Amino acid sequence: MSSESSAPSPLSHRVPDLGALELLLAVARHGSLGRAAREVGITQPAASSRIRSMERQLGVALVDRSPRGSRLTDAGALVTDWARRIVEAAEAFDAGAQALRGRRDSRLRVAASMTIAEYLLPGWLIALRAERPDTAVSLMAGNSAVVAERLLADEADVGFVEGLAVPDGLDGVVVAHDRLVVVAAPSHPWVRRRRPLDPAELAATPLILRERGSGTRQVLDSALSAHGGLARPLLELASTTAVKAAAVSAAGPAVLSELAIAEELASRRLVEIPVEGVLLRRDLRAVWPTGHRPTGPARDLLSLTRAHPTG
Repeated sequence: MSSESSAPSPLSHRVPDLGALELLLAVARHGSLGRAAREVGITQPAASSRIRSMERQLGVALVDRSPRGSRLTDAGALVTDWARRIVEAAEAFDAGAQALRGRRDSRLRVAASMTIAEYLLPGWLIALRAERPDTAVSLMAGNSAVVAERLLADEADVGFVEGLAVPDGLDGVVVAHDRLVVVAAPSHPWVRRRRPLDPAELAATPLILRERGSGTRQVLDSALSAHGGLARPLLELASTTAVKAAAVSAAGPAVLSELAIAEELASRRLVEIPVEGVLLRRDLRAVWPTGHRPTGPARDLLSLTRAHPTG
């Protein structure tokens, strides 16, 4: 006989399920199949069927039924003792699992690229707090490359990035869309132009830009690569706020997310410069390590991004 044919069947096929064991314990407590059925929330016929199925599975009679009630056989009393230990172990298992879920759900670590961290996440996190008031949230802001590093180092539970594609080692889903806008202070000569900028002219002009590795820079580098590539930056700054402040001070033109400049455009501290012949749009994504889709608070936050879409 081969070792494969003599191997025992899986334990789950040979041991009654927890529901059946809990029913047997209820019969032992009440001495009545009807009262046991009511305790576990099933009908008496269903309880009888479950007991019979368990007896067939084990190959012994467990319960003697009579008009005066139901009592355990000797074998049933022994199986009940074993069942009690199994159910107690299952209850301990469940309590431990609940403790693990509670520990997981007590905190949420979010890593997000700058534009999303500043202009989208606050609203999402306010909505999350309404659903999970006991979850402590920490937010780490950085460029898209840094967000990927945080996730891969298990320093964040979910991330949000602005680049052209999902970074290596991560899975993701698009949660919003964004448009990059060329802006300048009202005193800049481009504001008085009568025709839009063309891509080659934009590429050849030193601009105030985000650093390499940022989603904004990735999109701009890609969009202008066929038009000579970006000129050496006039300034290279590590935050959207810094780029915006430099542009407002008339240091030079900049390229920024339209999410970041609504107030400045409305007050005319910055003016949008039309550009034709190049698409400056991007997807904003939620990301997480490949094969580890968000759970608990991270899953709820992901759901909220879809309930409160932008773009």
